[in-house]
Order: sequence, then C-alpha cells, then structure tokens
Amino acid sequence: MQDDVARVAAGISALAGWQGTPQRLGGLTNRVYRLGDAILRIPGEGTSEYIDRGNEAVAARAAAAAKVSPEVLHMDAASGVMVTRFIDGTVTMTPEAFRQRPGAPARAALALRQLHLSGQVFPARFELFAMIDDYLALLSTRDVALPEGYHGVVAEAVAIRAALDRAPAPLVPCHCDPLCENFLDTGQRMWIVDWEYSGMNDPMWDLGDLAVEAGLSPEHEEQLLAAYFDGPPPPEARARMIIYKAMCDLLWTLWGLIQLANGNPADDFRAYADGRFARCRALMATEGFRAQVALLAGATRQS
Repeated sequence: MQDDVARVAAGISALAGWQGTPQRLGGLTNRVYRLGDAILRIPGEGTSEYIDRGNEAVAARAAAAAKVSPEVLHMDAASGVMVTRFIDGTVTMTPEAFRQRPGAPARAALALRQLHLSGQVFPARFELFAMIDDYLALLSTRDVALPEGYHGVVAEAVAIRAALDRAPAPLVPCHCDPLCENFLDTGQRMWIVDWEYSGMNDPMWDLGDLAVEAGLSPEHEEQLLAAYFDGPPPPEARARMIIYKAMCDLLWTLWGLIQLANGNPADDFRAYADGRFARCRALMATEGFRAQVALLAGATRQS
C-alpha cells in the first residue's frame, strides 16, 4: 500500500517534493491519505462501474468555487485519482459528533444551503428512480440476493414518485451522498468533501439523507430545517425531506449490495443493506410518512 501511494504521488505535479509517510484516513470505497498539506484519494476497485469520474471532477471544482469544499489541486478523470488541499483545524464528522457537537446540524445545513444557492451547475442529474433501476440491473449480473420484499417496496414507491412530482423543487447543485464523514467541522463552519454522487437534485434530498446518516433526533432535524430555511420550513419542503429519508435508504440498500458483490472488505455490507432496507420499510409503514406523501399528492404549487 505504501509503495502504491508513493508511486501514484510521484506522477502528480501537485505533490512534487512531498516526502514522508502517508497518513491513512477513512473511506468506504476509496483509499484516502494525508500527504502533508494535501489529501490524496485513490479510487477503489470496481467503482468506475457506477461512478462518473468526469462528473465528479467538474462538481468538485464547482463546489470549491462555491467555497464549501477544499481546493482541487489535481484530478484525473480517467483514473479518478484526486488531490485536494488539506484543511487544518477540522474534525471529521461521525453520527455521534453530529449529535454531540453543539450546533453541528445547523452548520451542516448552512453549508448545504450555500452550495444549493451558489448558482453552480453540476453536469449530472441525480435521478433517484433511474439509479435504482441501474443498480438493480447491475446486481442482476451478480450472485447477491436482494432483501426479501425489495421489489414490492419499489412498486410502492411509484405512488411516492407521483407525489414528489406534484410538488417539484427547482433543481440545484446537491452533494447527494451526505455521509457524516463527508463533513469537516471547524466548530464555526462545515466543509463538505467527496462529490462522487453529486448532481442537480431536489435540495431536500441532501437534508433528508443527512438526517438518516447522522441518526438525527426529531429535535436535531428541526435544528437542521430551521437553520436551512432561517425559520420554519414550508410544509411541502418538510414533507419531501421526510420522504427522502426513506428513499435514500431504498437506494443505498442497493449500493451496499454492490459493495458486497465487489468483495469490499470495509464493512459488513450484507448487514448494512439489510439494515437500511428494514429502516426504509419501517418509516414507510408509519402514519406520519403516509401523511407526508398525501400532503404532496394534493399539492398544486411549488415549495
């Protein structure tokens, strides 16, 4: 591994002169290292099957221009190798940190809002239901079983899709994969990294997905929404956020199974997928969730 990092670094002008021992950081599908004042990201094997590195390169630079992400020092869209500026004085967030660090949900909301309102344009469109179809097609070529009842829930989601279409939001540049570890906190502001799944999307996807990834309490979710909207959120926006909490689990269930099929050793992806699907079904079965779908189904205006 160390020899591999040195070999990759030697071919990147932005890392010229670097010497020392690389510091391994986190990453579920990629290898990430700190090399002095830079961060080197080496993509994991098999990720090119479902990640558009060209889109990621444009989005990462656009997010840096929006001042929500570190400067991109190098990006090879063919290999996916990326180098970004290291930001000192930050804490890599976790679910526990989001729940325990005072003001963390609000700071994340403000960073997301800054991105969403930046006017940047990402080349891809994050299409939830198209991605589900694509992931299912990919998994059909692999010897991995879907959780029992998965196709039935996808069928139920047809009505949810129709409800979302009744109250559409303007498409904005979204991160689309707000894993807690993709947020870096200074205590004063949040930075966001990792633009592999980014695209133009409903902004409430980012808030709903983050609420799930961080395991936010209802009180923390209210902090997230209040900071984002600088006050009480529109009812339709709250409804979309809650709906996306279930839909992100429906999508990332499949992502976990792809990791399982690829032999990714970073986590128990069978348990990951089964857990996400169970959480999706549990939320969709609640009266509160059905009420939010009904609210959007009867909506006649944008929120």
